[in-house]
Amino acid sequence: MGEVVSVEKTGNGIRLSVKPLIEFEVKPGDSISINGVCLTVTKLLTPDSKLSFDVSPETMRSTNLGKLKVREKVNLERALRLSDRLGGHLVTGHVDGVGTVRNRKQAGEYTFYTVDAPAEVLRYIVKKGSITIDGISLTVVELDSGTFSVAIIPHTLKATNIGEKGIGDSVNLEADIVGKYVEKLLGRKEDDRNLMELLKEGGFA
Repeated sequence: MGEVVSVEKTGNGIRLSVKPLIEFEVKPGDSISINGVCLTVTKLLTPDSKLSFDVSPETMRSTNLGKLKVREKVNLERALRLSDRLGGHLVTGHVDGVGTVRNRKQAGEYTFYTVDAPAEVLRYIVKKGSITIDGISLTVVELDSGTFSVAIIPHTLKATNIGEKGIGDSVNLEADIVGKYVEKLLGRKEDDRNLMELLKEGGFA
């Protein structure tokens, strides 16, 4: 995790400074995920070890980064190397939509979150499939027409900022990219079928 040090308005965007809570290798130009949003490190401020990012108006519109406040905890993750072992699902850092925490309950060692999600995200979510909440790769345990639920293990609760999320808080959501590719391919097949029918009608096939 990291802690927000400053949030400075720059036109319609913001300049965000974050201090990682642990040391990790990073340099200007690197891609870092902040709460699931892929951003570029524009400055590395030493000796305070603060990272500076420019957040564009489009990113402000499509994510919850514009709501960040000084001293708020954020999730940080470096980009995956192509040679690294993949321990979760494929995540691009391109947020599909913003959801809202509807419910949080404790059941033994586990914390269950129910999240309201927009239709453009729900269309790609399947039960037992993967979803990213603020950059955290999680498994969907329940799903209905407007919400989904996930179970948080104690390690994730401690290692990320999700433990600080309560009812009404907004979260960045990214669905599994595989579903998007499947939809695209199926749509293309439908287009190809329509094209073949037109060719047959015209006597060309």
